[in-house]
Amino acid sequence: MYRTIISTADLSTHIGNPGWVVVDCRFDLAKPDWGFSSYQEAHIPGAIYAHLDRDLSGPVSPQTGRHPLPDVAEMARRLGGWGIANNTQVVVYDTTGGAYAVRLWWLLRFLGHTSAAVLDGGFQKWQLEDRPTNPGVEFRSLARFTTHPDWSMVVDAGDVERIRQDPAYRLVDARAAERFSGEREPIDPVAGRIPGALNRFHGLNLSPEGLFLPPDTLKQQFTELV
Repeated sequence: MYRTIISTADLSTHIGNPGWVVVDCRFDLAKPDWGFSSYQEAHIPGAIYAHLDRDLSGPVSPQTGRHPLPDVAEMARRLGGWGIANNTQVVVYDTTGGAYAVRLWWLLRFLGHTSAAVLDGGFQKWQLEDRPTNPGVEFRSLARFTTHPDWSMVVDAGDVERIRQDPAYRLVDARAAERFSGEREPIDPVAGRIPGALNRFHGLNLSPEGLFLPPDTLKQQFTELV
């Protein structure tokens, strides 16, 4: 059972395993259709595609922010439609160091499913190693997914406002430094950060080769941050 990350070598031995589902989560905020187009051109054999806006987020309103959580019942139906049952091993990947794939990884954990892992090195490493890919769109047999949501994993704006000045908590902004500082904001209408937040760009979790740093290294770096 893989619960955090999985290597390309380990995943390659399970391609075609009916108890495994691979999900392509490639996405580009500036070009929302790019991920699906790239998936259609080439993806890991057997992988289905999850779109950040349409599949992994709920309806947007002025009160929700850009990517609100999807409805729990709707997400259960979607996961079942992808062939994911409660005993399925799920592997998620992207081309951005897990930045989008981890959205589905987190959603699965929130819904009570811990057998999910992010592909270390992503699709780039898979291709660099000349591993097989498929074109087109793939589908899986329907499954039943039962949710057990853990609402302690979720906070809202009111919670953040209450805790951001509490010394018992640390609020960490994982965006790039220039967006954190407000020097550059290509996406959101208001630049800057939540007052009191610390900054650690998510890309710092990776080696120059795009692999996750060793756990001890990450632990030390985050200990120094907070």
